[in-house]
Amino acid sequence: MANIKIPESKIEELRGICKKFNNDSGELINVLHSAQVLFGYLPAEVQELIAEELNVSVAHVYGVVTFYSFFSMLPKGRHPISICMGTACYVRGAEKVLEEFKRLLKVKVGETTDDGKFSLSCLRCVGACGLAPVVTIGERVYGRVAAEDVKKILGEY
Repeated sequence: MANIKIPESKIEELRGICKKFNNDSGELINVLHSAQVLFGYLPAEVQELIAEELNVSVAHVYGVVTFYSFFSMLPKGRHPISICMGTACYVRGAEKVLEEFKRLLKVKVGETTDDGKFSLSCLRCVGACGLAPVVTIGERVYGRVAAEDVKKILGEY
């Protein structure tokens, strides 16, 4: 994977985030969360700088990033789409909904469209089982989604 060049201003902002949490290794998750808000994702270069600032190993930072599904090491689209694959959603057809998103967007799970508009992922449970199957796009929640609804939903964006 090619290295990304982080602008000096962003490096200073990231150092400021670490300092805000007193460069405390116990605040790693909070630092990573703030860094992901700043960059949109957590590339290796960001993880390395955080490890250096918090005086922890890069392997430790990487382990936390890969353990929690909230964190992403790949850039996400402006409108991140997540399809719930929890039991209720799966039983009610979430897989067909996912297949339709993949077909229309021409991406696989974990990928972002070429124009950077959408990224596609799956979740375990949104906590809205009564609305199954559930799709989230950014902060917006769509309930009782059928494959036939996907084109209309994408049309809103």
